[in-house]
Amino acid sequence: MATTQELQDFSTQVRRDILRMVHAVNSGHPGGSLGCTEFFTVLYQEIMKYSTNFSMDGNGEDLFFLSNGHISPVYYSVLARSGFFPVEELATFRKLNTRLQGHPTTHEGLPGIRIASGSLGQGMSVAIGAVQAKKLNGDNSLVYTLHGDGELQEGQAWESIMYAAGKNVDNLISTVDYNKKQIDGATDDVLPLGDLKAKFEAFGWDVLEVKEGNSIEAIIAGLNEAKSRTGKGKPVCILLHTMMGNGIDFMMHTHAWHGKAPNNEQLEVALAQNVETLGDY
Repeated sequence: MATTQELQDFSTQVRRDILRMVHAVNSGHPGGSLGCTEFFTVLYQEIMKYSTNFSMDGNGEDLFFLSNGHISPVYYSVLARSGFFPVEELATFRKLNTRLQGHPTTHEGLPGIRIASGSLGQGMSVAIGAVQAKKLNGDNSLVYTLHGDGELQEGQAWESIMYAAGKNVDNLISTVDYNKKQIDGATDDVLPLGDLKAKFEAFGWDVLEVKEGNSIEAIIAGLNEAKSRTGKGKPVCILLHTMMGNGIDFMMHTHAWHGKAPNNEQLEVALAQNVETLGDY
């Protein structure tokens, strides 16, 4: 098992990857990616059981489905640095005819990617199919998903939330990136979500909150607690309170960097706040 410092160092390098990827093509979504860096680090470096000898069926492995696919920079970085494909390939992000498109796709066969995502609201529906396949196959592995809080303004999300509880899907852990911001502003200003904990519970889910959603230790504790609640007849939801743009002082506390790349000067300032740990690509 990695130490907290090793996981923090990994997160710092992922944060540098995100910044450099979106800067290189002046395109992408750094805000949510930075906010979920610690979550992805813990999930892939500490929690999930998987093989980098990737197969689409994932028999005997824990699976992960990214529903809010626009935060692909953090996903690609963690997959590469976890051994799914060469780190050097991160330099092809969002370029023509590459495997690292702005939203994850499957037609180019990028290891680690099981669904095309980015059309918001659809990820849980697909994940539930994988969950039920595991049940039918007698596979006790878990399925993890990640969703944006603004994404829960989509009706399909609530259909799948209702279905999961109604069918006693209890090998599913769905995390909501609860940063309370989306591309057009605060979620409360765009379309208020109300009491998400109460809503998920009313739909029949077991819900826990991680108040310090950018803390390595808090995320480890939260995910382990969620795992302990699986297999008991209910799907499990984690409300992960994160900070959009976390780790970059001028990107935090605002929705402005949801889908905006830093310029040359801003990149240097941001990189200086996150000193290289594992080696840039």
